[in-house]
Amino acid sequence: MSSHENEKDAAGPSASHVGGLARTQDVERIEAPVTWQAYLICAFASFGGIFFGYDSGYINGVLNAPIFIDAVEGADATKISESNQSLIVSILSCGTFFGAIIAGDVADYLGRKWTVILGCLIYIVGCVIQMFTGLGDPLGPIVSGRLIAGIGVGFESAIVILYMSEICPRKVRGALVAGYQFCITIGLMLASCVIYATKDRPDTGQYRIPIAIQFLWAVILGVGLMFLPDSPRYFVKKGNLQRATDALSRLRGQPKDSQYIQVELAEIVANEEYERQLIPSTTWFGSWANCFKGSVWKSNSNLRKTILGTSLQMMQQWTGVNFIFYYSTPFLKSTGAISNEFLISMVFTIINVGSTPISFWTVERFGRRTILFWGALGMLVCQFLVGIIGVTVGFNHTHVDPLDATKTVADNVSAVNAQIAFIAIFIFFFASTWGPGAWIVIGEIFPLPIRSRGVGLSTASNWLWNTIIAVITPYMVGEERGNLKSSVFFVWGGLCTCAFVYTYFLVPETKGLSLEQVDKMMEETTPRTSAKWKPTSTFVGGHAADMADHKDADMAV
Repeated sequence: MSSHENEKDAAGPSASHVGGLARTQDVERIEAPVTWQAYLICAFASFGGIFFGYDSGYINGVLNAPIFIDAVEGADATKISESNQSLIVSILSCGTFFGAIIAGDVADYLGRKWTVILGCLIYIVGCVIQMFTGLGDPLGPIVSGRLIAGIGVGFESAIVILYMSEICPRKVRGALVAGYQFCITIGLMLASCVIYATKDRPDTGQYRIPIAIQFLWAVILGVGLMFLPDSPRYFVKKGNLQRATDALSRLRGQPKDSQYIQVELAEIVANEEYERQLIPSTTWFGSWANCFKGSVWKSNSNLRKTILGTSLQMMQQWTGVNFIFYYSTPFLKSTGAISNEFLISMVFTIINVGSTPISFWTVERFGRRTILFWGALGMLVCQFLVGIIGVTVGFNHTHVDPLDATKTVADNVSAVNAQIAFIAIFIFFFASTWGPGAWIVIGEIFPLPIRSRGVGLSTASNWLWNTIIAVITPYMVGEERGNLKSSVFFVWGGLCTCAFVYTYFLVPETKGLSLEQVDKMMEETTPRTSAKWKPTSTFVGGHAADMADHKDADMAV
C-alpha cells in the first residue's frame, strides 16, 4: 500500500475532496501526528518569554545598585525615591500596554512572525537608549529607553502567544504555550544571576551590564524567527491557500500533498468561512468594534470572549506575584529580618523556574480550568497565612539590633522563616497554574477574524494591571507612605479569592480541542459544563456544510 493510501485511510472512511482540499468528518483525524520538528519549531517561539521575564527581573536589582542610585538621585542618596522607583518600574509596562494594542493590527497586516521581529528591533532601540543612563539628565535615558523597549515587549508578548496558539498541534498546544511562561521564569532567573554577579562592581557596569545583556535575547529571537514559517491561519485569513499549505507542511513535518495537511487546512478554511459569515470584514474601526459585539450573557459572543481574555490577564496580575519579583529585594530588606535579601530573592526565582514545567503535564492531563481553579485556592491560602503570621509574630515585629543601632532584627526568626516558606509555596502554585494557564487560554478562545486584536487586548490588560500594581506598590509598602508591611498580603489574598470564584463561574475548559473546535464548544456549552463537551462533527462536515445546504436551497427557490 502506498503512503498516500495510508494517509487516505488515516483521514477516515468519510474522507473526500472539496474545492481541491481533502476533508473528513472524523473529529479525531483533523490534524497530523505530532513530530519532533513540530515540537522544536513551536518551542523556539516561546523563547520570546525571556524578554518579559528578564525585563521584569533585572530592574529589581538595578534599583538597589549603589552606583545606579548615585546616577539617578545624586551622591548623597541611599535609595531611589518612591516616586522615581514607581516611574522607572511602571514605564515599561506603560509601553507594553500600547505595544500590545498596536501589535494586533500590525499582525494582521505584516503577519505574526514579522510583527514579532519588528518588536525585537524596537526593543533593541530601547536598550541602546537605556545604556546612556548616567549621562546628562539622570532619569531621561532609563525612562525613555524602558518606554520604547516596552513597546517592543508589547509586540512580542501579544503576538508570540497568538503565533504559538495558531501553529501548535492541539494535543500539545497547552504544554507548548506553557513553555512561554517557562521562558519568562528563565528570564527572571537570568536577571537575578546577572544582578548578583555585578552588584559588587565599582563602576557603571553594575547597572549597564544587566541592561546590555537584553540585546542578546532580541537578536536570538529575531534572527531565529526569520527561518520559521508564519501562521497558516494568517495566510488563510488573507486568502493565500498556497502559502498556508507551505507553512502547514513545514509545521507538521508532512509533504504538501499529504492527506493530513489537506484535511487540516480544509478544516481551517471551513471555520474561517463560517466565522466570516458571523463577523464580516469591515473598516478598521469596525474590526475593532467587532471585539465588543454581542451580549455579555451569551458565552460565545465576541464581547464575552473579550471580557474573558482581558479579565483573565487582570486576575493573573491580581495574584500579587509581581510584588515578589519587582519589590522582593527592597521589601525583605526593609523588614530587617533578612541578612541576604539577594539570596532569598534568588531562591524564589529558582522555585518559579522549577515549578513551571509541572504545567507541561498537568495542563494536558487535568485541563486549563482545573489547574486555574486549584491554583487560585492554593495561592489564596498561602497569601492569607503570610499576612496572618506577619501581623501577629512575623515581619511586622522587629527591634533595634543592640550591637548595631542602624539595623533592625526580627523578634521571632522562626515566624519570619515560616512566612518565607509560604511565599515560596505561593510561587509554586502560581508557576504551575496561573502563570502559564492564563496565557494558554487567551490564545485559544478568540475566533480567527478577531483573534489578533482579542489577544492584543488581553495582553494589554496584563500590562495595564502590571503598570497599576507597579505604580501603587511603592506607596503601599513604603515606610513613608502606606507602610503596610505584611498586611499587603491580605490584599493579595483577597484578590486571589476573587480569582478562585472567577475561575469557577467564567473559565471554560479548552483542553484537547482545535482552535476551531473551541469556537463550537463555546457556542454549545457553559464554562461549568465545558469539560464534558466533545466534538461530534468537523466544520467541513458540520456548520459549513449546513450553511452550503441552506445556500443551495435558497438558490433553488
